[in-house]
Amino acid sequence: MAAAMPLALLVLLLLGPGGWCLAEPPRDSLREELVITPLPSGDVAATFQFRTRWDSELQREGVSHYRLFPKALGQLISKYSLRELHLSFTQGFWRTRYWGPPFLQAPSVWINLGRSSVMSSQGSSAPLSTSSTPPTQSLPLPPSNPWVWPMTLTTTFCAMLCCRGRWSAPKTSPPGRSSCPVVPRASLISFHLLQAGLSVLLKADRLFHTSYHSQAVHIRPVCRNARCTSISWELRQTLSVVFDAFITGQGKKDWSLFRMFSRTLTEPCPLASESRVYVDITTYNQDNETLEVHPPPTTTYQDVILGTRKTYAIYDLLDTAMINNSRNLNIQLKWKRPPENEAPPVPFLHAQRYVSGYGLQKGELSTLLYNTHPYRAFPVLLLDTVPWYLRLYVHTLTITSKGKENKPSYIHYQPAQDRLQPHLLEMLIQLPANSVTKVSIQFERALLKWTEYTPDPNHGFYVSPSVLSALVPSMVAAKPVDWEESPLFNSLFPVSDGSNYFVRLYTEPLLVNLPTPDFSMPYNVICLTCTVVAVCYGSFYNLLTRTFHIEEPRTGGLAKRLANLIRRARGVPPL
Repeated sequence: MAAAMPLALLVLLLLGPGGWCLAEPPRDSLREELVITPLPSGDVAATFQFRTRWDSELQREGVSHYRLFPKALGQLISKYSLRELHLSFTQGFWRTRYWGPPFLQAPSVWINLGRSSVMSSQGSSAPLSTSSTPPTQSLPLPPSNPWVWPMTLTTTFCAMLCCRGRWSAPKTSPPGRSSCPVVPRASLISFHLLQAGLSVLLKADRLFHTSYHSQAVHIRPVCRNARCTSISWELRQTLSVVFDAFITGQGKKDWSLFRMFSRTLTEPCPLASESRVYVDITTYNQDNETLEVHPPPTTTYQDVILGTRKTYAIYDLLDTAMINNSRNLNIQLKWKRPPENEAPPVPFLHAQRYVSGYGLQKGELSTLLYNTHPYRAFPVLLLDTVPWYLRLYVHTLTITSKGKENKPSYIHYQPAQDRLQPHLLEMLIQLPANSVTKVSIQFERALLKWTEYTPDPNHGFYVSPSVLSALVPSMVAAKPVDWEESPLFNSLFPVSDGSNYFVRLYTEPLLVNLPTPDFSMPYNVICLTCTVVAVCYGSFYNLLTRTFHIEEPRTGGLAKRLANLIRRARGVPPL
């Protein structure tokens, strides 16, 4: 008994003042979800989201222990006093006309940094209080060296990034936020994930052989309370893929988890506090019995998403009965009879961009903005970032709607500087109801230095897509919800009021040919010069360095040679 007392006292000392209570709960949490959406074209879209929230002041506390939040990103936030980071990698283009509005649309490669306002847990923007705001001099945004962030992110995410020019910030963006004009086509080398829960489905050979895939990382501070006296850090890792029904489904619109990912769900993630799969069953109607979902969902969720009322089947992986009954979860959707080929619903806002003109001297950039709403007009904020080697003629900017000139309510233009920063054009345009608005501007192609061309200059140079931001009218009134209690995908569409929802769209990147010199001519000149030098200088050098010897005429005939051979064989000196 006496020996057990010191052990009990040691345990109490290790536990501290709260030794009689349970251990302190972790300050971080992980939520993961998968949303599967059958598209109108027959394809299937899968959207993964992994959200990590950490109740920690990384810039004020000396954090040395990391549990769920990546240490590399935590040190990045602490060292550079980072407030926001948005990084995306996309391969392919989301076809809005055929697939409908996207859940998570992103450009090919985009880096956005900021130290703006902090988002509260209810979704409203609240300024950070003075007590938790770091000094202004400790916020090096944008960096003086434009290669600092791309090189840092390249080593962190194993991706090949290249920032062309200085960091730029739109006029309407909050102070302290800036973006980098990254090459629109960068390479993602690899990624490493914990193989548990929903991440089991992330098989590289299946994800990268799809019609569209997009990976993104979003870091931002979130208020813990309404007054925003303390903040938490939110890391959201997203992945969106679109599977072609005619490739993965052998021409059928039936699909399953195993058919798409070659794997099934076997167990939930042990570190996740929430792990769910949502299946869009809005078109499911038990009366006509044309669609069958297996296994049947236990619960459903209804909400207004992108102006349309949606119904989702919920599969909770933390429910032990969900997986233990069959040892794995393979969600399947089968059509009992072929569905009718109906025209997909056209979204109220979509855009198209293209390059026109002939030759390699001048051209024209054109952007078509479609407002298909029958009676509502709404404004759109258009942001264009054009490389410096396309010299824009701003006086040729024209905006027309229904054959008439459409003057923008607001316009901001920042001219480019050669090899330093791109053109920045920002406009607020009012789109009339049921109209097509055309925005066009002419440009002239610049001649680069021969060292500035890519290894494949005849392939062309990529131009970053245009960014459209708008409050689109909603056909169904939506109610504000609590983001912490609702699914993660519900927080992607902030609702200002019941009649509008926020949408940000990206047009397709453009491929522009520049005047390219004949790189074969230097090769031919080098080969010809080297050949002439080798022939001339080699012969002259041979004449200068060769030593000439006069040989005496040989005397003696065949008999003398035979005699010398015999004497040499006997070891006697020759004659």
